[in-house]
Amino acid sequence: MEQFKWRWRSLVGTYADRLHAFHKNARLYLLYTIIFGAAMGVRRLIFNFYVLSLGYDETLLGTLITAHNMTALVAAFPLGYLADRIGRKFSMISSALLIALSGVIMVLYPTAWVFVITNIVFGLGMSIASVTMGPFLMENSGEKERTYLFSFSSGLQMAATFVGNWLGGYLPGWLGVPLRVDAVSSQAYAAALMATAVMFALGVLPLAFLGKPQTSAAERSSLASMGYIKAHFGQLARLTLPMLIISIGAGLIMPFINVFYRDVYHQPDPAIGTVFAWGSLAMGIGLVIAPALADRMGKIQLVVITQGLSIPFLFLLGFSPWFGLSAAAYFVRLALMNMSGPVYQTFVMEEVEPSARATVASLVSMANSFGWAFSPLISGWIQVHYGFGPAFIGTMILYAVSVYLYWLFFLKGHSVLLPFRKVRSTL
Repeated sequence: MEQFKWRWRSLVGTYADRLHAFHKNARLYLLYTIIFGAAMGVRRLIFNFYVLSLGYDETLLGTLITAHNMTALVAAFPLGYLADRIGRKFSMISSALLIALSGVIMVLYPTAWVFVITNIVFGLGMSIASVTMGPFLMENSGEKERTYLFSFSSGLQMAATFVGNWLGGYLPGWLGVPLRVDAVSSQAYAAALMATAVMFALGVLPLAFLGKPQTSAAERSSLASMGYIKAHFGQLARLTLPMLIISIGAGLIMPFINVFYRDVYHQPDPAIGTVFAWGSLAMGIGLVIAPALADRMGKIQLVVITQGLSIPFLFLLGFSPWFGLSAAAYFVRLALMNMSGPVYQTFVMEEVEPSARATVASLVSMANSFGWAFSPLISGWIQVHYGFGPAFIGTMILYAVSVYLYWLFFLKGHSVLLPFRKVRSTL
């Protein structure tokens, strides 16, 4: 018992020390992630319902999800170059404003072609945020607290998403009262989406106070040439291919989970919002404890173990005969599958030289966007004709392939359960 208390105090002390080391810019960024996470939690819950409430089906939903992720995929490199030119601060401000603008326009002009255009604008905003985040955090952290900053920023965002998911389940009903419309009407969903646009715009406030990065100019990331990519193709392929395969699997099912719970388990919006909220909280807890686990077992070991363990829970999520068991599996799967994400991103950023980090951040963004750009379109058609089952099976297979590739590229010949701090020789 005394040994357990000592370890707990040591863990808390380590966290306090790492959090205290955060740079001012890092703290302002964390405030921004709270606002961004809350707004995104509302949007992700109700956007699908808004489109369906206007009489469209899952095929259009798949097209819209593809539109913004295809934009993020195609624009990653140009926007990475632009972010180098205009700076991280202005890039993130532009991202928040573009996302807010997309929400306003889609509410004012709710037609199919406007939805496509606004999702392209949304994709541009998300792509800028994606290619900027990694280099920004690297430039505003030291080696001691870096893994904690990556994980804590994601965990804090998920905690805010917890609030946003819960709020999204009730916000249309609350806003429907003064509008004298039903909670599941398109007008109520539109009002809720307009509120999220205001929240995204408020995210600009902490970003406006960002100062200069703590790294020197020589240490800052910049977009490297195509020659660098050609010279390091093998290394970059190993770092990004597993993420690419995960994105293909995730795009088949994850954008449609709210529709899945409504159509398969016949749950109302508040119940689905509550499930999403607790799922985000579970994911946030996983993200916060991930750095300490990575310190003990190694970054790649954490990725292989947690993502491998998530696959059986994905099966329970999709094929359980009871809603309660499916929801519980959803919580566990989210925590296990995603807790290693920031840890692996830190690993990727550390494996390349500082001058190439912006390039690698763009490649990571492209890898994460690729599957989400194509899979939802395919999945929407599958759902209309065959239901959700084939999509869940495809996702599980692709996740298993990705876990195998992590092991093959970085752990083959090493015990997954033994400490394994640095893996460079296999690259």
